[in-house]
Amino acid sequence: MRRILTTIALTSLLLAGTALAKEKVYGKGVGEGDITKISTILAAPDEFAGKTVRVEGTAVGVCTHRGCWVTLASDQEEQTMRVKVEDGVIVFPKEIIGEHVTVEGVFTINKVEAKCDATKHGEPEVKCTTFYEIKGAGATVDWK
Repeated sequence: MRRILTTIALTSLLLAGTALAKEKVYGKGVGEGDITKISTILAAPDEFAGKTVRVEGTAVGVCTHRGCWVTLASDQEEQTMRVKVEDGVIVFPKEIIGEHVTVEGVFTINKVEAKCDATKHGEPEVKCTTFYEIKGAGATVDWK
């Protein structure tokens, strides 16, 4: 009986450890607090500029060169948010596409020509003058 209980206890611990291992922390991770919808930020970007935000979404793009950014799908169709991290400090793997990601960082508004950035990463040429992104300090990924 003692052997059976020990086996059950060890199996439970192993399964719990496996479940916990599915969440991976990048950088400083994500602190406690409310998650802001990407659509809410994009609806009123000036209200969030320069502020620390926490967002979540499915990864739909990633830098294939250095893993220095990830693009998250919004809760609204055809909206995304790019999360840029410091090169080499956080590296998002190519396999992140399709995974649920929670990010914390400072929301920024950049008035730039995005044409060069898009073509450098093999994406179609983009002509825009306002670029919204989060300067990511940390993230968690819920690996399937």
